[in-house]
Amino acid sequence: MSNLDIAIAGEINFDLILYGLPQPMPTERELLASSFSMTLGSSSAIVAHNLAALGSRVGFVTKVGDDAFGQMALERLGASGVDLSKIIRSEDEASGVTVILQHERDRHILTYLGTISALRFQDLDFEYLTSARHFHMSSLFLQRELLARVPEVFQRMKGAGLTTSLDTNDDPDGHWDGGLEAILPYVDILFPNEREAMKMARTDNLEAALVWLSARVKTLVVKLGSRGAMAIHEGQRYNAPAAKVQVVDPVGAGDSFDAGFLDQFLRGADLQTCLTFGNLCGAFSTTASGGTEAFRNSTAMRAFLGSL
Repeated sequence: MSNLDIAIAGEINFDLILYGLPQPMPTERELLASSFSMTLGSSSAIVAHNLAALGSRVGFVTKVGDDAFGQMALERLGASGVDLSKIIRSEDEASGVTVILQHERDRHILTYLGTISALRFQDLDFEYLTSARHFHMSSLFLQRELLARVPEVFQRMKGAGLTTSLDTNDDPDGHWDGGLEAILPYVDILFPNEREAMKMARTDNLEAALVWLSARVKTLVVKLGSRGAMAIHEGQRYNAPAAKVQVVDPVGAGDSFDAGFLDQFLRGADLQTCLTFGNLCGAFSTTASGGTEAFRNSTAMRAFLGSL
């Protein structure tokens, strides 16, 4: 029997979120936010935290700086039940941090990479990672020290009998390469949003992107925001509407969707149920600041997600 349900290798940082800022923002002016929060951030850590909150046995491999931000992030993640026994601390680099400037309709996302991009192939304990049933990676293009060998990582996971998933998230450089075509043959579930799907397929047409990507992965899952989510598996399409909530903060909703989908996938649920539960988790995430705060309230989480 596997020691872990899922192993995740990736990044961790704290998000500093300022709300109520004007747009456009003039320079050389002191601009006042209406509120502020500091939460556990980064796609990989949000997925890990929320999966653990949902009851999965999660192992997490990452690198952090030997500093206050790194320690706070680890404490927050560990409180959810994620196993942190394989964490690497860097004495040379500071922990990464993301500053999110939330406007009425959209946001600026500013990131100092620090240790976010510092995880290396030789840092990975493959005996530990392959003790899981499933392997997940997020923020592909931020894994700069690891990127060239990510195809090998996924190949080794598949060779060990694990199922795999990938959420590339955005590419800050706008290249959308990074050996992606070498990785996709070893990916069972790919989690892009609409924009990411089109960028990966190098097209402005969503339908063309769906055809291109679904030919390269076993299951393509596309997050559609307020329109819910869709999936393509073996040529068949599935759709699930978004859950309706009063949105407090959309940060981390896509990562929370990933966690919900994978939670049900690991429990053996059918694809339609995975989509529906993913949408519920994405919606629940938006009821509090940041991508993990809602999931820290286990009573509210059980009440909300019990509507499945």
